[in-house]
Amino acid sequence: MKLQQTFMVGLLVFMLGCSHADSNRPTGEAGETGSAPTVRKAEGEKGLLRIEPEMLRDLKVTTSPVEQRPGGEGAVLLGQLGVNENAYAQVGAPVPSRILALHAALGEAVDVGQGLATLQSSELGKARSELITANARSELARQTLERKRRLASEHIVSQREVQEAEANVSSTEADVRAARAALQALGVAVSSDGSADSSQYVLRSPVKGVVLDRAAVKGQLADPAQPLFRVGDLSILWLTVQAFERDAVRIKPGSSVRITFAALPGRTFTGKVGMVGKEVNAQSRTIPVRVDIANSDGLLRPGMSATAWVMPRSDSRVVLTVPAAALQRIEDEWVVFVPQNQERFEIRRVGRGRDLGGEVELLSGVKPGETVVVDGAFLLKAEADKSRGEGEEHEH
Repeated sequence: MKLQQTFMVGLLVFMLGCSHADSNRPTGEAGETGSAPTVRKAEGEKGLLRIEPEMLRDLKVTTSPVEQRPGGEGAVLLGQLGVNENAYAQVGAPVPSRILALHAALGEAVDVGQGLATLQSSELGKARSELITANARSELARQTLERKRRLASEHIVSQREVQEAEANVSSTEADVRAARAALQALGVAVSSDGSADSSQYVLRSPVKGVVLDRAAVKGQLADPAQPLFRVGDLSILWLTVQAFERDAVRIKPGSSVRITFAALPGRTFTGKVGMVGKEVNAQSRTIPVRVDIANSDGLLRPGMSATAWVMPRSDSRVVLTVPAAALQRIEDEWVVFVPQNQERFEIRRVGRGRDLGGEVELLSGVKPGETVVVDGAFLLKAEADKSRGEGEEHEH
């Protein structure tokens, strides 16, 4: 009996010791099944996510500052970016021609008057030949008139012959002018004496800009109806958006515009309303509005789709905005992710306001200039949800 009591006491002490050892064992020590998660929610009042550097590289995180902007009533409009038509040209052969050489490549910057291609045209050769012939006849007529006048002064020829010589000079000069006009109508430069009798000519750019398109091929027959080059200045582009009648009547030239592009997430551009159309489209019931956008860094391309937020009325109020992709929803709350360092992101609760054309108004939770995650915010949300789920499993 005494031996049995001694055994029971020893067993109780052993069990208490094991229990105490288990309670002091750190989470994640060898012996537990599975590995520690790469994302952990830190303790404290503010929720923090810690992302391992290897995983962070895969997330491709980009950030954007919280911006202040006018808070007046505005309109969200969709449109497409185009060239500045005041600095744009389609350049083609003025007459049926054969392309002999190309001097400008696609994407190359060109100046006004710079050669784009050398072409050859039999029609042009004929027109230049006619000008040379007209100049020669005119010169002969002038010489004849001078001789007739000298002879008339010596009473060798009649005054009538002098008058006929004067009329012949007028006629030949008219022929010269007509031949020059024919060449100019072909868009070809005419020399002062018209002595250039070549059938070749250089096609030149009428504007300064970039070669946007080149349809010319060496040896090709060029049709005057088809442009060979499209040249445009891309320093300022035109965004054409379609505004419903109720919005268009409140938009004035010079109104401030905020623009976002699907191809450039997280970037916001500014522009000014340059023109509001004067006619309503009968089918869509919209009015075209042109927005002028500076493209100093060359990121924008004609053809890009865009969303514009136009503020028709002046308003002294300001609001805080972030790109729409930065805002995420966790546990029925709107949040943004604020980087703390290279591995930690604060989960910041915010108050959501209006959608402002690719951006969202924030009513609380952030300050102007603070940095928030844009690209990668959705993946951070997924990791936060995963971390929260693992935490709840451990509690059970």
